[in-house]
Amino acid sequence: MSLSVLVVEDEDNARSFVSTFLKKKGYEVFEASTLDEARERVKKGDGDVVLLDVQLHGEYGLNLLYETAMMPARPPIIVITGFGSIDMAVDAMKNGATDFLQKPLDMSQLEKSLQRAREIVAMRRELEHYREAQMQKGNFVIGTNEVVKNTVQQALVASEKQVSVLITGETGTGKDVIAKYIHSIGPRATKPFISINCAAIQSTMLESELFGHEAGAFTSADRKKPGLMEIADGGVLFLNEIASMPVDIQAKLLTAIETHTFRRVGGTALIKVDVQIIAASNRNLKEMIKKGDFREDLYYRLKVVDLDMPPLRERKEDIPELVGFFIRENNARQGMNVVEVSPKAMEVMQQYSWPGNIRELSNAIERAMLFCDGMTINLADLPKDLTST
Repeated sequence: MSLSVLVVEDEDNARSFVSTFLKKKGYEVFEASTLDEARERVKKGDGDVVLLDVQLHGEYGLNLLYETAMMPARPPIIVITGFGSIDMAVDAMKNGATDFLQKPLDMSQLEKSLQRAREIVAMRRELEHYREAQMQKGNFVIGTNEVVKNTVQQALVASEKQVSVLITGETGTGKDVIAKYIHSIGPRATKPFISINCAAIQSTMLESELFGHEAGAFTSADRKKPGLMEIADGGVLFLNEIASMPVDIQAKLLTAIETHTFRRVGGTALIKVDVQIIAASNRNLKEMIKKGDFREDLYYRLKVVDLDMPPLRERKEDIPELVGFFIRENNARQGMNVVEVSPKAMEVMQQYSWPGNIRELSNAIERAMLFCDGMTINLADLPKDLTST
């Protein structure tokens, strides 16, 4: 994510030194030597982040902090001073400063402060813009993690070519979301997206759910019933938790995928369908194959394209954007007006291991929004699991 920085410093050499350092690090830099210049720059939107010196030609730099307090999207402000005190630092932080640094600047500390500010900006951008183009295609956050971005590119190919897809990953990593994304961006978008959780249906009923049954096929079958494979004709059938599918039904699924035909339970007529199969599993299917619990031929038939969703602990750089996305979702659903997360709350969320992955993060944000007082999620609003680790 690109980031611009407004350097507010009245001493020419110091301002030039910091600006040069930031440019070498890839930041776009704006400069101001007086408080009036800084006010104009902020008003124009120059600088996603502000580095603010306290002493500016006899003026008090923190006035900018006070004056911008009611801005709907005030940029994160990092206060810098060579004459700081504990009282000044407390005052700055109470009035919304993202950080407070002492001169002479420790450049590694400055980089850490800018990284925290970057996370706030990323979250706000998601709240303000929420990737309009992306939202037209799929209701989820891609983020900046290279593994996820590569996964999305492969999903695009799978969608265009309408081939079978196998999605793996821990519980809560968004396997169902990427499946819906594949459906929504491809030529089958106007056709059905039918989802079935193989682990949630009794094995004796799963075959009937998938392929349907004829009247009289079994005791309770008093009428003909089309299966989900038939209902999904022309569209996508999403088989979630496919590892729970019994081996005998796996064989019938394999035949249906290879021949594009199947028979209802108790029926003799072949039913022809055109269905793109997307399967998902949180279990190690290769290990199941070794044990004889999953068919190897079905495994390779499903994974024409294989997508692995990384756990949230391996894509923590995306947490600010994900948080912004969930805030926007809950604002719309609950009629709320939460606009940001405090730096400390965001820091805690990025340090947490998230064993429940994105689903746990979503629940944590929903809970925090219910209990936050005002428009900002603070540390005290987060679930105890996060703050007690």
